[in-house]
Formats: sequence, C-alpha cells, structure tokens
Amino acid sequence: MPTFNYSAVNQKGDHVSGTIEATERSAVIKSLTSQNLQPLSIKEGTEGSSLSLFNVLGGNKVKNDHIVIFTRELSAMIGAGVPILRALSSLHDHTDSKALKKLLVGVIKDVEGGDQLGDALAKYPNAFSDVYVNMVRAGESAGILDDILKRLAYQQEKNSTIRKKIKSAMTYPMVLVGITIVAFFGLMLFVIPQIGKILKDLGGEDAELPLITQIMLGISSTLINFWFIIIPLVIAAVFFALRYFKTPSGKSLLHHVILRVPGLKTIIIKVAIARFARTFSALIGAGVPVLEALGITAHAIGNVVYEEALMEASKSVESGSTLSAEIEKNPLFPAIVPQMLAVGEETGQTDTVLVKVADFYEEEVDVAIEGISAIIEPVMIVFMGGMVGLIAASVMLPIASLSSSIK
Repeated sequence: MPTFNYSAVNQKGDHVSGTIEATERSAVIKSLTSQNLQPLSIKEGTEGSSLSLFNVLGGNKVKNDHIVIFTRELSAMIGAGVPILRALSSLHDHTDSKALKKLLVGVIKDVEGGDQLGDALAKYPNAFSDVYVNMVRAGESAGILDDILKRLAYQQEKNSTIRKKIKSAMTYPMVLVGITIVAFFGLMLFVIPQIGKILKDLGGEDAELPLITQIMLGISSTLINFWFIIIPLVIAAVFFALRYFKTPSGKSLLHHVILRVPGLKTIIIKVAIARFARTFSALIGAGVPVLEALGITAHAIGNVVYEEALMEASKSVESGSTLSAEIEKNPLFPAIVPQMLAVGEETGQTDTVLVKVADFYEEEVDVAIEGISAIIEPVMIVFMGGMVGLIAASVMLPIASLSSSIK
C-alpha cells in the first residue's frame, strides 16, 4: 500500500506533518479530515514504492509468526486494562518486524481518527485475513476483545503448524525431483552424446543399435540441437500454467483434480476439515452470525471445492435447513462432522464440539503426512534408480551386442 507524506494544520492553527498509508490521495484527505486536520500538501513517499529493494525482497510482507506474537501480546495488554492506543503504540515500538512496524503506523492513525480496531485492520488484507478482522469486530462488539485475540493466536498457531508440516513433508521429494531433472539433462547433454560417439566408432555408422539406445540418442540430439526452442517453451508453459491455476477456473480445475489423486486426496480432505472446524468454531464462539461465519469460513479453507460446498450449504441454511443436515448430504465431509455438528446444534455448544473435531483431524493430518513421507522416499529412489537403469541399459546393450559381433 502506498505511503503518503502530508503537511496539515490542526484546529489550534499548529502545523503538523507525518506519513500515512492509503490506497489513494482521496483516502488520505478523508483520514486527515476525520482527525480535524486541514491538509496543506500531500505527496506520495518512496517508502511504499513497489520497486523498492525492501518490497522486492519480500520485506513488505508480515510473517505469520509476527502476527501471532502481535496478537498474543495485544491480548495480554488489553486483558490487563491497557488502553488500545497505548497497547498498539507499545507493540509498534518494540516489534522486530519492519513490515509490521510500518503497518501499525497506519493502524494507530486510523484508531486515533475514531475507527474501530477491526475496521483499521481490514485495510491490510495481506496481513489480516477476513477471519481475523471479523473476529476482532465481533470481540469489540461483545466487549471480549482480549479473549477473542487469544483464540485468534491459538488458531493461527495451529494453521501455521499444519502448513509447516506439509511444507516439510514436500521439501524432500521436491529436492529429489530437482536433482533428478538436473541429472537427466546433464546425462542427455554431456554423457549420452559421448557414449553415442564411442558406440559409432566401435560399430561403425551403419551399426544397428537397440531401440532404447536409439531413443536415448534421439532425445539427446533433440535437446542439443533445439535447446534454444525447448527451454523457452518449457519456461513459457510453466509460467502460463501457474498463471492459469491462479484464475478461478484454473484453481477450480486444480482442486478438483487433486481431490482425485490417491494418497494426496486423504491429506487434502483432513486439512480442509480441520480448517473448517477450527475457523467456524472460532467465529461462532466469537458471536459471528452463522451465515456470515459460513461465508468467511468457506473462503478461509483455501480449497475451491469445499468453498463451493459450504456456500451451497449456506443457501440451504438461510432457507431454514440445519447445517448438519446439509453437510451430511455431501460426501466431501466424513460422517463424524455432521454427527458432531448435530450434537452441537442440539446442545448450543457448536463451537466447543467443533474444536474437538479440529483437534482430531489435526492429529490425523500429522499421521497422514508421516505416512506419505515414508512412502515418498522409496518411490523417489525407485524412480531415480529406474531412470539410471534405463540409461545404463541403453549403454550396456549395444556394448554387449558389439562384443558378441567381435567374438
């Protein structure tokens, strides 16, 4: 978000200046006017430039760990009776995150101008999600902001733990895939051509080579002669594929395909159910209306298939149906989820029941990730061994054939 440097006059006639983050100049003027300041000059600063080295290196992104710490500390300070502005100022002065410090400048100015904390945080969607903002708003309305912030911090820690475990499980296979690709191109570009030359020297230009050897030599020759076409095409294909998968239709296609992949499907379902249960329970516990909570949760799960399912359920709930009955009709949700939801609806403790569901599925995610990690390692080793075996066979078969001919 751009940063603007401003100069203004207050009601006493004193000149004041400072910086403020806003989407455009009109928003800056509105913010200053709400603070009873008369703007004199407004200039866009260089701190918010998207071309700055700070932004290029990702410095403008607030890390999830810093948000968790900020949330816990703000909860503790508000719970101890510290006024919200004083708490925010203290956190701004003591945070180690430059990105969070910069963000809090705008939040403090907005709160000083009379905005609610939830409304001030809503202006920074890259740092504070819809779930976060709506829970803060609900906490302010109910007068239990400190308790809501504790829930938020706990929820974010759980989500962060799941993400880290998934990334950790995927790191090893991705490294192996990278090594395999580099090894393949290295062999095709440098080793196979030399071996092909040796074989032709031994058997002559008219020597009949095994089919597998001919295929390997053909791939190698194509890569060497047309690398300037193949490499840009591969890069362009990857680039456009990534862009397509970020579009609504591409994301929907990807998520539908992933849910059909054996092994991966189980993890995706358990992660989605855990996120649904944790997020929905937190919103309901914060006093957010059911329909609004369903809409926020649908977008927070991060899977288009589940988002569509929850939005459809929301329409039926709005018409008078119960959420448990609608979810029971959908095979995406395991039987335990509608059963536990039904118990929660009957007892009025939906948030408490769903927390237990979230805990259960988060443990299931851990088990599933450990299981698939144990399977991936031998599969990747077999794959790499198979590739090396094919190359070795393409070399050894013609050598054995030539040796027979020489005898």
